[in-house]
Amino acid sequence: MRTATLPGPVLAATGQDTMQAIVQRRYGTVPEDLFRLERIAKPAAGPGEVLVRVRAAGVDRGTWHLMTGLPYLARVVGFGLRAPKLPVPGWAVAGTVEAVGAGVTGLRPGDEVFGTCRGSFAEYVATRASRLAPKPADLTFEQAAALPGSATTALQAVRDQAKLRPGQHALIIGASGGVGTFAVQIAKAFGAEVTGACSTAKTDLVRAVGADHVIDYTREDPTAGQHRYDVVIDIGGNRRLAQLRRALAPQGTLVITGGEGGSRWLGGTGRNIQAQLLSPFVGQRLTAFIARERRADLITLAGLASSGAITPAIDRVYPLSQAAAALRHLIDGRARGKVVISI
Repeated sequence: MRTATLPGPVLAATGQDTMQAIVQRRYGTVPEDLFRLERIAKPAAGPGEVLVRVRAAGVDRGTWHLMTGLPYLARVVGFGLRAPKLPVPGWAVAGTVEAVGAGVTGLRPGDEVFGTCRGSFAEYVATRASRLAPKPADLTFEQAAALPGSATTALQAVRDQAKLRPGQHALIIGASGGVGTFAVQIAKAFGAEVTGACSTAKTDLVRAVGADHVIDYTREDPTAGQHRYDVVIDIGGNRRLAQLRRALAPQGTLVITGGEGGSRWLGGTGRNIQAQLLSPFVGQRLTAFIARERRADLITLAGLASSGAITPAIDRVYPLSQAAAALRHLIDGRARGKVVISI
């Protein structure tokens, strides 16, 4: 694990009712032009909420899409038509409970937790208690912050969508990213034979997280049909549905999570809709989904991490002041595993 030491602004902490946070006030495509380290009001824990002192925040492609406001569908469903409704980015969090609101049981100040929120690129965040779980004692805050977004998506893809069984053969396309490295490990924990597809520079990482076979997709098309799999999980890709089906066994299951390209209105969701519409008319099961926030899944992931079945593959850790550089590293395709912000 490497820690970035890029130069950046540092603001002196002043006042107990304010905090440092990354703030984005308009949509755009250049994080360096949009993310500003500012001092803003510190949130408070309302009824059913927990105030968390943030120690680490995960960075994922969802942060990129919400930064750009693309596809436009995201704006329509509530993220802000002309500008971000919630100006502080970040979704995955790990930290220490600072205070609890009325009605909260099972958590108290000082507890180490991880989970999801809105606005984790900040020193403090208030979130529903139901979105948090105890942090595994043997994980660092940076490792724990890697779990809520990426590992949750991987767990739901492998267990709930693919319904992967021991002995099945699974192909994971995009195996070197945050979701992919967890999907490989979870599929192995479920007893599958796993093939991971990634670019040349990341093949060693995919082997290291446990893939039985690795395909360099810059040299070999994993969907050419030479090998057919019981399960294909396509993570954030843009391959056509017909290509993905070529890699599937006649009764196999395709799981699409995320997706790039497509129109500015629908983005990669257009392909997802096509899969859902086609599935009833073919022998293969074609599914697409968006991960859901469930505390039970956080507890499952904590157990898998504590047992050693999964280990977060963290590429780089950036300070809060370098949140733009962290997102840039991810969207430029250089990340090997997870990118995390330490606060």
